Amino acid sequence: MPKLDELTPAEARTRVDAGEAVLIDVREPFEHRDEHIPGAHLVALSAFDPAEVARLAGDRTPIFQCRSGKRSADAAHRFATDDATVVHLAGGILACKEAGLANERAASAPKVD
Repeated sequence: MPKLDELTPAEARTRVDAGEAVLIDVREPFEHRDEHIPGAHLVALSAFDPAEVARLAGDRTPIFQCRSGKRSADAAHRFATDDATVVHLAGGILACKEAGLANERAASAPKVD
């Protein structure tokens, strides 16, 4: 069974900024278009492809993220093999907002807290 390493928003940002990791947004395209963490790559859970995640990540660690953390934990487990450790952003975009980290929001996106 894979092990899940849950990162805080600050830990995830540090790893991404250092070039060690890449954010993988597993929400649906319309959700990503309306609001996303800068630099996050979209690989929707509804059409999840571990090979696409591996291609996007290259030699970096994929950090899975969604709105609140539930779908990203699911995606991390789908990506993992055997006893590997997989990483996801605990609390997702909501935790990033709470921590005061930047996100990109479309002007036409509905106002939802």
